[in-house]
Amino acid sequence: MNNNDFIEVLERLERGEMRSAYFDQGEWHANPRVKEAILQAFRVGSLQQMGDYVDKHTLPIRQFRTEDGVRIVPSGSAVRRGSYVAKGVIIMPPSYINIGVYVDEGSMVDSHVLLGSCAQIGKRVHLSAGVQIGGVLEPIGQTPVVIEDDCFIGAGSVIVEGILVKKGAVIAPGVVLSRGTPLYDCVNEKILHPGHYIPEYAVVIPGTRPLDSLGAARPWAHKMGLAAQCALIVKYRDEKTNAGLTLENALR
Repeated sequence: MNNNDFIEVLERLERGEMRSAYFDQGEWHANPRVKEAILQAFRVGSLQQMGDYVDKHTLPIRQFRTEDGVRIVPSGSAVRRGSYVAKGVIIMPPSYINIGVYVDEGSMVDSHVLLGSCAQIGKRVHLSAGVQIGGVLEPIGQTPVVIEDDCFIGAGSVIVEGILVKKGAVIAPGVVLSRGTPLYDCVNEKILHPGHYIPEYAVVIPGTRPLDSLGAARPWAHKMGLAAQCALIVKYRDEKTNAGLTLENALR
C-alpha cells in the first residue's frame, strides 16, 4: 500500500461506501483492507496543531454541514475522520466516535458515549448515556463489536471484545458484555458461554453467579458467598417491552 492509498479508503468510509466490517453469508467479518489503511494513516501522520487539539495530521476531526442531516448538539463531541454517520443520527455531548465506526440511519448517540475504532452500529439503535462500545484495529482480522438494527443499549453498559448484539436486542443499564462473560438464557434454560453474541430480541439484565459455578471447586469462595458478574436473558421482546422503548419523536 502506497503512502497515500489510505486517503481513498478513509473517504469511502466517510461516504458509507466501504465498511470496516461487513455481513456476508449469515456472519459478520472484518475488512482487513480498511484496517490496513487506518493503520497506515497513523504511521505516516505527523503531529499537528489543529484548533485546540494536537493529533496526526492525517486524521482530523470530521466537519458536518446541514445537508448531511446529522444533528450534533453542542458542545464537546467529536467524530474522527474515516467514520460514517448516516442521516438522521443524533449525537449528544460529550460523545466520541472513533475512526472506522459506522453509525446507521436514525440512531441516537447519547451523552458520554464512546464508540471505539471500527465499531458497527445499525439503524434506529439507541445508545444511552455512558455506553462504551469497544473498538479494535489489531489484529486486523478481528471483528469489532457489532450492534444490529433496532437495539436498545441501556445507560452505563459496556460491550467489548467483538461481541455481536443481534437485531432488536435490549441491553439493560449496567450490563457488561465481553468474551469472558457467561450469558444465561433463563427463558430457554441454557448457558451461552462464552457469550460471543446476544440473540435477536433478547432482553438482557446484569446478574451474578457463584464463583464455583463454572467447574473448578473454590471452597473458600463458596464459603464466603462470593459471586462473579454475568448477564441474564430474562425475556424476549414483546409489545410491552416495545412500548417502554418508544422514542419521543419530538426530540428528533
